[in-house]
Amino acid sequence: MIVYLHGFRSAPASIKAQALKARMTERGLAEQFWCEQLPVSPRAAIALAEDAIARTRAAGLEPAVVGSSLGGYYATWLAERHNLRAVLVNPAVVAPLSLEAYIGTQDNMYTGARFEFTRTHIDELRALEVATITRPERYWLLVETGDEVLDYRHAVQRYTGARQTVLEGGDHGFSRWSDYLDAVIDFTCP
Repeated sequence: MIVYLHGFRSAPASIKAQALKARMTERGLAEQFWCEQLPVSPRAAIALAEDAIARTRAAGLEPAVVGSSLGGYYATWLAERHNLRAVLVNPAVVAPLSLEAYIGTQDNMYTGARFEFTRTHIDELRALEVATITRPERYWLLVETGDEVLDYRHAVQRYTGARQTVLEGGDHGFSRWSDYLDAVIDFTCP
């Protein structure tokens, strides 16, 4: 079961979420994909994901997390807390710092909904910081060096020892996502 966590100002309608959902459906795994709109509050977003993880385990399935950008930050915390496999796509490694510039009114890129991002949300992000990952073999980092939003080198350093795919060029949206869908499914749903 894949619990997909979208990024900041994103949604389940994102290109990556929809592409992964479509590929899982093609492979007969549609019921093993979860992606819902994450609340603005990091605390609430984690609670929603933890509920999905608990329901998955109660159904006798083993969950894994796939997170993009801020979703990668969340996925790291969840992987550490719940001993999960995780795929991180251009993750926001220093989210409390990188999102400081977004305090104020924001628009969701997919839904158009407006929301307030506050200092309290930054504090909630700080509470989710993972100083050092344990068991790096359960992580797979996918980054493109052309990410115009986040410095990929922070992620490469943070996930030392993990499986890493570092691709030249690209962008924050991870332009070669479709090339990795089957491998992501195979890594998370062995």
